[in-house]
Amino acid sequence: MWIPKSLVFMLLMAALAGVASAKDDTSYITLMTHDSFAVSQTVLDSFKKHTGAEIKILKSGDAGAALNQAILSRKNPLADVFFGVDNTFMSRALSADIFVPYISPLLADIPDSLKLDLTYRLLPIDYGDVCLNYDIDWFSQKGLAPPKGLADLIKPDFKGLTVVQNPATSSPGLAFLFTTIGTYGQEGYRDYWERLRQNDVYIASGWSEAYYGKFSRAKGGTRPIVVSYATSPAAEVYYSEKKRGAAPTAAILSRGSAFRQIEFAGILRGTRKPELARMLIDFMLSPAFQKDIPLHMWVFPVRSQAALPEVFREHAHKAQAPVMLPASVIEAGRDDWIESWTEVVLR
Repeated sequence: MWIPKSLVFMLLMAALAGVASAKDDTSYITLMTHDSFAVSQTVLDSFKKHTGAEIKILKSGDAGAALNQAILSRKNPLADVFFGVDNTFMSRALSADIFVPYISPLLADIPDSLKLDLTYRLLPIDYGDVCLNYDIDWFSQKGLAPPKGLADLIKPDFKGLTVVQNPATSSPGLAFLFTTIGTYGQEGYRDYWERLRQNDVYIASGWSEAYYGKFSRAKGGTRPIVVSYATSPAAEVYYSEKKRGAAPTAAILSRGSAFRQIEFAGILRGTRKPELARMLIDFMLSPAFQKDIPLHMWVFPVRSQAALPEVFREHAHKAQAPVMLPASVIEAGRDDWIESWTEVVLR
């Protein structure tokens, strides 16, 4: 059947308009993030109530994998906003130029120390300290004083007591590697890890294997020192089957013993919903969202006025002098540091 060219053109334009309208649909906005992202449904619903748009969450693996996916799809972005870039991957994200600037008015309520990107393409949302945790009862029963910092782990008394994560496969493992680099320098950290290896440190592939498998608080676990988070003691109390007045674990937060991780969100370049995207960033910095962070992601909200739950106030702590490496230094050295660590510890 013959179809006039004018009709073909009209049909094509209609089809393209349909595609565009689907992409520009403001009934929802897509948030790309890592698998550990969590927020209560009531908070998500409140965004829809105030904007008319639903937040669709696209979980895309761990933080590194999610960022890589966002970079690979930058010409045709899979989402409108990305959450989960931390300061260990910040330079990579900014160099890829996948975010657009946005100065949220709510940044006025955020401490300047957490605003690491002065181009305002990545805005801070939460933070927490990766550090050593220890089993209080284990050390009490053995009559051994718990470690006070990194230096104790290489002493004979602590041989075979520590489990850490592989920095090539684990975010807290990578943060702990950065802690040793920040404390001992880019020359001295190799010697520290060599001595730690000689002191029978156990290398786990990830946090779950370390904390729920090898840590003495776990069933069958034998090692009373583990790399985890400064908020882990609070989580131990919160999730305990029996009511606890005190945490069974403690975090080591002495100078040079913790690395501060800051997580950021940004508007992806190419979004067809820039206004909604800005609203979502503002929402993530709002009191309601910030207040929801602690008991869902077990980190601190960046908004200093955000009320903390009681279990956080009593059992979650912050390092007073955490290790903070510049994002550019991390980006320049990350791969070489991991390769060097692998040669020293695993080969």
